[in-house]
Amino acid sequence: MKKLMTLVIAFTFVIAANAQTKTQTWNVDPYHSFLTFSIKHLGISFVDGKFDQYQGTLKMTGEDVTTTNFDFSIDVNSINTGVEARDGHLKSADFFDAAKYDKITFKQTSIKKIKKNKYRLTGDLTIKNVTKSVTFELVYGGKIDNDGFGNEKVGFQATTTINRFDFGVAYDPTGQAVAKEVQITVNLEFAKQK
Repeated sequence: MKKLMTLVIAFTFVIAANAQTKTQTWNVDPYHSFLTFSIKHLGISFVDGKFDQYQGTLKMTGEDVTTTNFDFSIDVNSINTGVEARDGHLKSADFFDAAKYDKITFKQTSIKKIKKNKYRLTGDLTIKNVTKSVTFELVYGGKIDNDGFGNEKVGFQATTTINRFDFGVAYDPTGQAVAKEVQITVNLEFAKQK
């Protein structure tokens, strides 16, 4: 009987350990996530914008951020700078050519812990069918077991700067009116897939 109890307890621990180490899928919460960018205008000020439509998944084992795998797809036609005429120009062939290239994608290739809750997230960013390796500074905000609606959530912030010319977004070749460098800030909340 004693051996049976020991076996049952050991089996319970194995099941609990497997539950902790199982890779889980998390889906981006569009109500609490923001994909924003900022670009210098005329060398004196910044224009900010965002993308309103996107899909993203995260795979992660337990709370070990070094096991993450981010996969994102952004609808270029959802670009929003708050000015309709400018948004139309950004969708045109001068910039994103959204009629031809309607998606921006990011697929993670690696992640490295820097310290505490800070990481370097690297992946393949594809814009206008041009793919380049891009590294984000990633901050893990943490995890909650219940958001008030029965959902487990995790949060991240990712920042980077890219050169738009690297992706064929080459309007204003001098970069004097519209800067070449684009600052990107991504605030993400994910809900665990049920």
